[in-house]
Amino acid sequence: MTDTAQAEAASEAAIMAMVRRFYALCFEDDVLGPMFRALITDFEEHYRIVADFWSHSLLGTTRYNRGTPYTHHVGMKVEEVHFERWMAAFGQAAAEELPAPLAELAMKRARHMTESFKMGLLPLKAPEPRPSGAAA
Repeated sequence: MTDTAQAEAASEAAIMAMVRRFYALCFEDDVLGPMFRALITDFEEHYRIVADFWSHSLLGTTRYNRGTPYTHHVGMKVEEVHFERWMAAFGQAAAEELPAPLAELAMKRARHMTESFKMGLLPLKAPEPRPSGAAA
């Protein structure tokens, strides 16, 4: 096996380890755990799909062919706290399981994804009331 092939295999294994660690952390969470258990019916299949997504996102592989992740999350009832806890679990899993350069890239992509998902899944915040006499 070439050095490049070994590095790619190690990266793929690290990505799967990160996915499994992320879900283990989520299952321990009193907000995320019940939601994930209610929504995911086949965890092994789900881990593979999520690992394929992160392999595509971090390594440029072509295994993830399910469109954008957003479309698979549209029906979920989420609040700001879900995103906060998701990012905390993801950050911990990435730091524990990925080599530093991949962890940094994963966090950059996860932050971008989180902000995009928030815009689509959370209700718009009510505008702040203007102080009396403030110009419109």
